[in-house]
Amino acid sequence: MVVNDLLMQFQADILAKPVLRPVVKETTALGAAYAAGLAVGFFESTDELVANWACDKKWKPKMDATSRESHYRFWKKAVGRSFDWLEGS
Repeated sequence: MVVNDLLMQFQADILAKPVLRPVVKETTALGAAYAAGLAVGFFESTDELVANWACDKKWKPKMDATSRESHYRFWKKAVGRSFDWLEGS
């Protein structure tokens, strides 16, 4: 998902916040490895982990508030329509 530039820009727009993609894209696996490393003393502190993090790319919000609210309203409508779609099964 993080390799999709269009999706990352859309997230920045919808959240109205900058979105950062780290150099290491497998952050779930990396997080597990970091947690294990901290647990066994391989890393002395989280400061070491922070020092290993680097940004690959950054997206800034470009969407205006009116468009953002419209997209959010349609998203909520779509989610609502998905409720009970297996009704009667």
